[in-house]
Amino acid sequence: MVHATKGVVLRTVKYGDTSIITSIYTELFGIQQYIVKGVRQSTKTSSGKASYFQPAAILELEVYHNELKALQFIKEYRWAYMYEEVLFDVVKNTVAMYVIELLQHSLKQPEANPELFYLIEDTLKQLDKGTPTLTGNLPLYFTLHLAAELGFQLQGDYSSATPVIDLQEGQFVSEKPNHPYYIEGNLAEISSRISNLSFYNELENIQLNQQTRRYLLEAYQLYLSLHIAGFGQMKSYAILQEVLS
Repeated sequence: MVHATKGVVLRTVKYGDTSIITSIYTELFGIQQYIVKGVRQSTKTSSGKASYFQPAAILELEVYHNELKALQFIKEYRWAYMYEEVLFDVVKNTVAMYVIELLQHSLKQPEANPELFYLIEDTLKQLDKGTPTLTGNLPLYFTLHLAAELGFQLQGDYSSATPVIDLQEGQFVSEKPNHPYYIEGNLAEISSRISNLSFYNELENIQLNQQTRRYLLEAYQLYLSLHIAGFGQMKSYAILQEVLS
């Protein structure tokens, strides 16, 4: 049966002489693996088709779906959104690759989660149109909101009574815990603001220097690793830390 769905490309590898296998996070089916035949042929009809399946591409798809099969097939594909800056701006491209790799490390099951798909899609679109301030803050926003969609949203809010985030427990607490996995003070307050943002443009109102962004992103990475088994090391993380200003 053929289904129409949107999807965000996560990873693509060569398959045979002319085809690819691509991992796509879809609106209807969650993360799925697809064989796409003939897109690497050097013919007039195939030229440029492989570019549709670069990581972070947002596509409109018509797919065959069989729940009993690990590999599915794509019938038709086209752009759902054409980037203006993400593919050409070094900083924005680095942020996009961070988002994609974060998903690769975080998504362990194929179950559909439309709200997560919308978060991914909206984040990449806002990145494409965003100012330097929004771009710099977006990895922090996405990491915390991804955690919330995966079921471990930070509980509580920053206050004088709860000025510490216990990263192991995932909540604001009154005192430092008896382990090193926590952040406090101004960093906890900023985290509370980011966690509670409803609109991307509100990121413009959060002015952070490079050191603060680095420290927070490191803490959020730790938070994910404490709650996702086998999270592993992210290659794009170090690059992102270098380009964020």
